[in-house]
Amino acid sequence: MDLSTYQTFRVAACDLNGRMRGKRVPGDYADKLAKGAIRMPLSALNVDIFGADIENSPLVFETGDADGILMPTERGPMPVPWLAVDQPLVPMAMHLDDGAPFDGDPRHALTAVLERYSRRGWSVIAATELEFTLADDSGDELRTVRDPRNGRRLTSPGVLSLSQMDAFDPFLSALYQGCQDMGIPAQTATSEAGIGQFEITLNHQDALRAADDTWAFKTLIKGLARQHGFVASFMAKPFAEDAGNGMHLHFSVLDGEGRNIFDDGGAAGTDLLRAGVAGCVAAMPASTLIFAPHANSYTRLVPGAHAPTGAGWAYENRTAAIRIPGGPSAARRIEHRVAGGDTNPYLIFTAILGAAITGIEEGLHPPAPLTGNAYEQDLPQLAPDWQTAIDRFEADPFIARVFSPMLIRNLVMTKRQELRLMSAIPDGEHWKTYLETV
Repeated sequence: MDLSTYQTFRVAACDLNGRMRGKRVPGDYADKLAKGAIRMPLSALNVDIFGADIENSPLVFETGDADGILMPTERGPMPVPWLAVDQPLVPMAMHLDDGAPFDGDPRHALTAVLERYSRRGWSVIAATELEFTLADDSGDELRTVRDPRNGRRLTSPGVLSLSQMDAFDPFLSALYQGCQDMGIPAQTATSEAGIGQFEITLNHQDALRAADDTWAFKTLIKGLARQHGFVASFMAKPFAEDAGNGMHLHFSVLDGEGRNIFDDGGAAGTDLLRAGVAGCVAAMPASTLIFAPHANSYTRLVPGAHAPTGAGWAYENRTAAIRIPGGPSAARRIEHRVAGGDTNPYLIFTAILGAAITGIEEGLHPPAPLTGNAYEQDLPQLAPDWQTAIDRFEADPFIARVFSPMLIRNLVMTKRQELRLMSAIPDGEHWKTYLETV
């Protein structure tokens, strides 16, 4: 894609809440991107969910709100199908003036974890499953979406309903076309358990590319939904009495010869798989803030609501937080089922893959795999509320083995500010903050 032929294009990096922060620049910037011509305050990646600076952040007044340098990532330019004017998007990452990665950039957090795998000669293959809800936000209350065929509101879920997918075929077809244009490997689409809820799966690929695509995919879905007259939300719980939105991460690890290190030729998997599982189980309670980063997130994390709250694992059991799917042994993988759809993909990948490699490096052993209904078993629990999640994330030594001190500090300051601000807003009004920002 020759960016110089466009009147303008966009550049954007990912902030701690997973939102795109960047600029619109003229086409003649195309040959300047790799030279560090685009600068932006480091603090831009550390604003709150409202887009405001973090009070007392060292990134703001203490350092004079210093700039960093935006550099293009390996992902490369992408078309932006949800805009009326042809205007590509170039994903960027934040660097310091000396070229070093900025530790407050969530994408750099993931690359640091992936480097730990690379040092062993390994590469991570990953895929995501994302749930989202279509809704009507045209009034003062959030309402269920209307059926485009007759204009009546949906009143019941359509689990695996082809008829419900037919109703939204123009949107779903545009979504698949948008994915093709952007190079995002969209796979299956299903109608889910919530009213107006759908799930799209992305194909297995290099983990960094998978995180890049998941980040772009969420923005694509939101933009195309608006084109079709409704809103698409990844809120953990758009409607209090309905199903919540989750994001599952599947991953396996390949050695230098392309062999899956989790594959032992049978259903059990290798000792390395179990060590990775052990790391994920051990890190899970203190990682709650990553899996549930917002006030609304905790309305999804209730026992028995198809959102795991206990740190456990099992073979082929969808009630467990960590599931080892069946199927051919060559495809043996770990499925992490805890995160809400309202999360930052880069931080999710970092937390999970970082926990797994830490478990492998330290030779951890997991508890016995669960059998039966995991919701009914006595397991270590995720943080019960937002405040506890923030405190645990800040102080836990396992978290410090995965995330940099700067990112921990920045995220904790961000979430404490949001906690204070959201506490002043009635729960029934939270959707106005979160509907399209998460």
